[in-house]
Amino acid sequence: MQNPASTHVSRAQQIRDDLDQSRRRGPLQQIQIPPCPEQLAQLQQAMRDPEPDLGLIARIASSDVAMAATLLRIANGPLFKPVGLPCTTVGQAMNRIGLRESVAVMTGFLAQHAIPVNAPQLVRFWQRSTKRAIAMATIAQQLPGLSPDLAHSFGLFLHVGTPVLLQSVRGYASTMVEAGARIDRSYIATENANHKTDHAVVGALVVRVWNLAPPLIAAIRLHHDFTALGHGDIEPEIHTLIAAGLIAEHLMRRHEDLPEDADWAAHHAAAMDWLHIGWDELAQWEEAVYQQFDAA
Repeated sequence: MQNPASTHVSRAQQIRDDLDQSRRRGPLQQIQIPPCPEQLAQLQQAMRDPEPDLGLIARIASSDVAMAATLLRIANGPLFKPVGLPCTTVGQAMNRIGLRESVAVMTGFLAQHAIPVNAPQLVRFWQRSTKRAIAMATIAQQLPGLSPDLAHSFGLFLHVGTPVLLQSVRGYASTMVEAGARIDRSYIATENANHKTDHAVVGALVVRVWNLAPPLIAAIRLHHDFTALGHGDIEPEIHTLIAAGLIAEHLMRRHEDLPEDADWAAHHAAAMDWLHIGWDELAQWEEAVYQQFDAA
């Protein structure tokens, strides 16, 4: 009998191998992936240690004046309702915010500056990515076994393939308009019809090239493939990220008074079943997520 764990690993490995092959000889050859910022690579390496070097992380935070200022602004802002003297150093800010929360802020800052988005089609891209990351981290706190750090990264990088495609592929701006307007096929089906790839594949490639957490590669690659939800050849953690991502997107849209999207209408039952939640739990999650949105 085949070991289930080996099946899970081989599926995740297959996704990585497919990305690598397409990068060498397939449609991804022309995609220009911005290099991972050196500070982000150092930060990821530091956080892999069982006991991260706090001094090193503080030095990384201080290496960019704007990043340090971001941490100080958050630490002294209404989210933490500071009492007493304001934070004046990066170390004080990180102590008030918390290590992992500080790393999440730094990751978002570095990603946003590595992949600048100036196109009118994506005017709120990083704002919404940050909002999605907040929603994911909040949802993860309600799900035993799902790392809030991993969930935050998933929310942040979920659609990162879109600006990369826009910068790399001629005609992709028109494809975005077409894909958003068509009702006869999905968004990624239109992307593939026009360019032989899509934002889920390219987003997974960014995470692969940047050497981020391995589960992110498969989860981002499959985040529109809800028919695969629950299949035994995919790690449960990956399914949980995908299901929670659908809920995070739904709660964001409700918070912004946007209409229900097609993915939620078609697949919310499967996502909620996988997460073992009902409508009462979803309402509680919505309240918790909205509190974080309002605080941020």
